[in-house]
Amino acid sequence: MGNCLSPSKPPLENKPVEIRQVGATSPTKPNTATTISPGQQPTSGVNSIPVVTPKNVRDLRQNPGYHNVNSFTYNEMKLATKNFRQDQILGEGGFGIVYRGVIDENVREGFKSTQVAIKELNPEGFQGDREWLAEVNYLGQLSHPNLVKLIGYCCEDEHRLLVYEFMACGSLEKHLFRKVCITMPWSIRMKIALDAAKGLAFLHGAERSIIYRDFKTSNILLDEDYNAKLSDFGLAKDGPMGDQTHVSTRVMGTYGYAAPEYVMTGHLTARSDVYGYGVVLLELLLGRRAMDKSRPSREHNLVEWARPLLIHGKKLVRILDPRMEGQYSPRIAQKVANLAYQCLSQNPKGRPTMSQVVELLETFQTPPENAENMLAQRGGGAVTLYEVPKSPDVHTKAARMKIPRSEERGTRRKGSRRSEEREAGVHRKERSRPGKSRSKSETPQVECDLYSPSPTRF
Repeated sequence: MGNCLSPSKPPLENKPVEIRQVGATSPTKPNTATTISPGQQPTSGVNSIPVVTPKNVRDLRQNPGYHNVNSFTYNEMKLATKNFRQDQILGEGGFGIVYRGVIDENVREGFKSTQVAIKELNPEGFQGDREWLAEVNYLGQLSHPNLVKLIGYCCEDEHRLLVYEFMACGSLEKHLFRKVCITMPWSIRMKIALDAAKGLAFLHGAERSIIYRDFKTSNILLDEDYNAKLSDFGLAKDGPMGDQTHVSTRVMGTYGYAAPEYVMTGHLTARSDVYGYGVVLLELLLGRRAMDKSRPSREHNLVEWARPLLIHGKKLVRILDPRMEGQYSPRIAQKVANLAYQCLSQNPKGRPTMSQVVELLETFQTPPENAENMLAQRGGGAVTLYEVPKSPDVHTKAARMKIPRSEERGTRRKGSRRSEEREAGVHRKERSRPGKSRSKSETPQVECDLYSPSPTRF
């Protein structure tokens, strides 16, 4: 499992777009640091350490505040990225460009050699100082196995950079919606679903809950073993306190992932994140994007089209990603689909909490040895590849081959009745083979879905 599915480095997509610029933190209210060790459960109680939260960049420069986060100079960032060389680029989004880099003795004396991802804020881009500072504040205070680790930052002059741990396999989006005949197996998809759920459950379970607000496949990063971690906290928001039922904000996010009540009212709750999680879980099940205008018009919005089908067993089988065929139990697939259905409820109170999602998903995990055995029986490995279909000419030529005259005369004597019986027999055999048939709307196993590179956004 140590190798990624692909070494390619496509540009980052699915950028959130604002209606107006809006801060992602509570600049007048200091946050409380919530830290747990990697061995702890995300939903358990944690200790809190009071920290003076910088309200702006000037405060951050005067009081860095976070003992586990390094403050780098811009020259050190240039050294780490080989002067921001083009071949070091990992991707690009609304915030700016992400570079691969190495921080070692040559960059800072005494620093153990570490591979990093360095995000440089574009002054003309979507995010500003508030969003940049939100990431420093949240990731500077939070520690969890399913949150990406912030190693440091740079806020020298007009430069704004963030230094993260390097995630070798890139984003879930890159692997799930690739344009070649290769796919992630069911067991890996369920592992990623669980990891991401643990990350959200941890945020929601903090002393003051944190609403992630931008949960989507491009913000879920994977390490070399496909452990999933949440990244990009620029839109994160402190949750309601005391008797408050919600936080009122301007609507920001990505089309297809934002909860309907949040889009309509601007009322933000932890259940808004649960809806976004349901969208990603649906994408994992179907292998389709949340918004895809390359498909028939009724299938543009994945949730609107697919949610009603999730609770119907026969219809569900037709829409599940056909590239995963034979890798899962139909009973478990139906339960995961039911979970996605609940997370996507129009009524926020009808959605489960993320801690409930974690508890349920833990019962669906396939032990590694069982997953390997299942794939071995199917003749596959961690990656599923498909052969190019044989040319139709081969079947045409076979059909035109001449048969011996004696057999030909015998066939003619039997007449059309025998032909009809044979044809009926074939139909009966086809009906007796469950799972082999395919509806017109289902993708053939030998084909690959091609997705539009630019999803619709706010």
